[in-house]
Amino acid sequence: MAKITQYIEEAKNTLFSFEILPPLKGESIQSVFNGIEPLMEFKPPFIDVTYHREEVVYKERPGGLLEKKSTKKRPGTVAICAAIMHHFKVDAVPHLIIGGFNTDETENALIDLHFLGVDNILALRGDALKNEREFKPEPGGHQITADLVSQIANMNKGKYIDDDLKDAFPTNFCIGVAGYPEKHCEAPNLANDIRFLKEKVDRGATYIVTQMFFNNEAYFNFVKLCREAGINIPIIPGLKPITTKKQLHALPKTFYIDLPEALSKEIDQAVNDAAVRQIGIEWCIAQSKELMEKGAPVLHYYTMGKGEAVKKIAEALF
Repeated sequence: MAKITQYIEEAKNTLFSFEILPPLKGESIQSVFNGIEPLMEFKPPFIDVTYHREEVVYKERPGGLLEKKSTKKRPGTVAICAAIMHHFKVDAVPHLIIGGFNTDETENALIDLHFLGVDNILALRGDALKNEREFKPEPGGHQITADLVSQIANMNKGKYIDDDLKDAFPTNFCIGVAGYPEKHCEAPNLANDIRFLKEKVDRGATYIVTQMFFNNEAYFNFVKLCREAGINIPIIPGLKPITTKKQLHALPKTFYIDLPEALSKEIDQAVNDAAVRQIGIEWCIAQSKELMEKGAPVLHYYTMGKGEAVKKIAEALF
């Protein structure tokens, strides 16, 4: 197993990777394996595993009173990473978020991951709870992702929350962070967003994975602005094929991204979702080819738990 940056440094060509969702509570790990297996022929050096924070639900009690209850619909990211690494002999990259955790809980999770031989972490803030208008950190937790990056980087130096620890073992995490070619939804502008990204890099991040985009010019411009800002670590483009007509409106609403007019027009005119799926695959293949030609280090695909379309894309490229 190795660090993401090592894979990139040693690669002669653009690498292939993808992201999976943990199974819903009650589902078998076999459902994860079934989603990964068809993509392993393209030799991904790493597979990302997302983390989904708790959701708040209200259950009616006898007498009409409502009980507030937190629930996790997709548990087990740490265990899933261990299972993937054991089963497929490939690096798994867990997403580690701020939301819902204090710093002690974060440290304990990092210790567990280190013991399991996980070398890579994607550090993220996470979303606000569905019933909250804005993100609220956990009491005793981090406010911004840069602080989470600092905590991981400190552990890489053997510095833990407990200052009294003597000769504490250093971890060895390669720290990834997210980048937004069309800016984060809460940033006033792209320049401001890149300044926050630069802070994460200065604190210890060693690679960047972008939010999905459908216009390569957004990625190329983003890379250019990052380089001008002194961000010189690898920037991995994140891609997703559109597979249903519903996604034409759902993706921009959920991820705050733009879809090119030519793509949206094609999808609008498609007779059914099978036609949309083919349009989405062809668009993503064209995107991928240009990114490869321009030297993208890795093409990272968001499968959303369904890898069939990504398999078709990979067959055309790798």
